[in-house]
Amino acid sequence: MMSSRAGSVLLRRAGSRLFTAAAVSPAAASRPLLAGGNNVVQAVMVRLMSTSSPAAVSEATKDEAAKASKEGGDKKAVVINSYWGIEQNNKLVRDDGTEWKWTCFRPWETYTADTSIDLTRHHELKTLMDKIAYWTVKSLRFPTDIFFQRRYGCRAMMLETVAAVPGMVGGMLLHLRSLRRFEQSGGWIRALLEEAENERMHLMTFMEVAKPRWYERALVITVQGVFFNAYFLGYLLSPKFAHRVVGYLEEEAIHSYTEYLKDVEAGKIENVPAPAIAIDYWRLPANATLKDVVTVVRADEAHHRDVNHFASDIHCQGMQLKQSPAPIGYH
Repeated sequence: MMSSRAGSVLLRRAGSRLFTAAAVSPAAASRPLLAGGNNVVQAVMVRLMSTSSPAAVSEATKDEAAKASKEGGDKKAVVINSYWGIEQNNKLVRDDGTEWKWTCFRPWETYTADTSIDLTRHHELKTLMDKIAYWTVKSLRFPTDIFFQRRYGCRAMMLETVAAVPGMVGGMLLHLRSLRRFEQSGGWIRALLEEAENERMHLMTFMEVAKPRWYERALVITVQGVFFNAYFLGYLLSPKFAHRVVGYLEEEAIHSYTEYLKDVEAGKIENVPAPAIAIDYWRLPANATLKDVVTVVRADEAHHRDVNHFASDIHCQGMQLKQSPAPIGYH
């Protein structure tokens, strides 16, 4: 208590001397800096003014940014100066020379989907593991049919939030295994992470088509939390079972997208223009529609079906994934 009073008294006395410096005589003002004239007071005042609060600095930065924004017109690109020497390439262009506006993927990551793939291919139920995996997926389809019925836009959104999990989990666990055992993965880490990223891009596309309601977002959080942990444990216990489950899950995805296409073709769902992100990601024509988007997404799911059944077959033959080259870029 005594120290705080003493501090306040000292501050009042020092403040009165500092801020009454304007009353210094002309003679004192003419003294040199080291002689203790008015220049000393001015130097102190400059020092005090330079120690601005973070809020003041932030406001100044905002003013400068606003000014730069006005001068730059409609330009949205933000250039961040960094000590670390990381260069930002903001001048990416498409094949036709127009500006590339996406930061979530680059032009060299785009591709043309192979829609000629066999959509009817099915892994026959041969072992007890196959039957358990198949009926596990079928049991998950039942509540989905009840909840979404024929609202395929929202159904696709929910499907992709689940379908993007296995590749990330499998890639992560193979990555940790590679580190523990000092061994290569045969390219399977990259292949599975590619699958996860591809499924995530499906989600980003359907977010433009179907706007999820608040309770659907809540359902996504719940389902993702449960499925991630269940699949994580399942992959630890039996990778061949986990990949077989995903293979059958992708077969169900193909069926769902086929029904989606039927409703679009029948006019039950409006065949709206394709989202811009889909046109660039799959290199679709500028006049592409929702039908084109669903077609290429279904083809991707067919490729994921093949990859996961193939991975399960490798394990079923008593080998590890690293012993067979991964189908990188298969989709």
